[in-house]
Amino acid sequence: MRQVLTSCALALAALTARADGLQDLERFLREVDSGKATFTQVVTSPKRANETMARSKTSSGRFEFLRPGRFRFEYAKPFEQTIVADGQTLWLHDVDLNQVTSRSQKDALGSTPAALIAAGTDLKGLSEAFELKSGAARDGMEWLEARPKDRDGQLQMVRVGFRQGQLAVLDIEDSLGQRSVLTFRDWQANAPLKPADFTFQPPAGASVIRP
Repeated sequence: MRQVLTSCALALAALTARADGLQDLERFLREVDSGKATFTQVVTSPKRANETMARSKTSSGRFEFLRPGRFRFEYAKPFEQTIVADGQTLWLHDVDLNQVTSRSQKDALGSTPAALIAAGTDLKGLSEAFELKSGAARDGMEWLEARPKDRDGQLQMVRVGFRQGQLAVLDIEDSLGQRSVLTFRDWQANAPLKPADFTFQPPAGASVIRP
């Protein structure tokens, strides 16, 4: 009898843990309409046959978002780059090349990590583009796993880590085996942002590419 009770308790605990990631995402979507943070991003490429270890590169900058559908990544190191979604258009500005790429935001963001943070407003909406499930707790965080329903895209899996209900990590894997881990710090939830803060104007003299 004791073994049966123990097994039931363990099963219940496992079910509860699996629910935490979804609960954290649902709470994040419901309670946080905007935010600011700094971030560090580590991109690791698959190890080649002639390499002893995988190659990686680290960058850093700041991130801010405003629902629905507005966000800004400003990379400061090692190279300056800005990615802005203004609600209609996704802009990418490469400072060194003085080049701007402009794409329709609707076409570009359907099943991307950014959609989980800035575009989604509830679990039902996100579930149309992603298969969502909670992962096992680790590293002091609760995890959510999001797999795009469109299997033809480059994105394979996003793992979202929440620490005490606050967005802490995006762990992204693509179809080429590349892994990108963004770690967020210094969060300001519900920061006083407005749509005009996400307006982007290509710099004078920049070449603008519209694929």
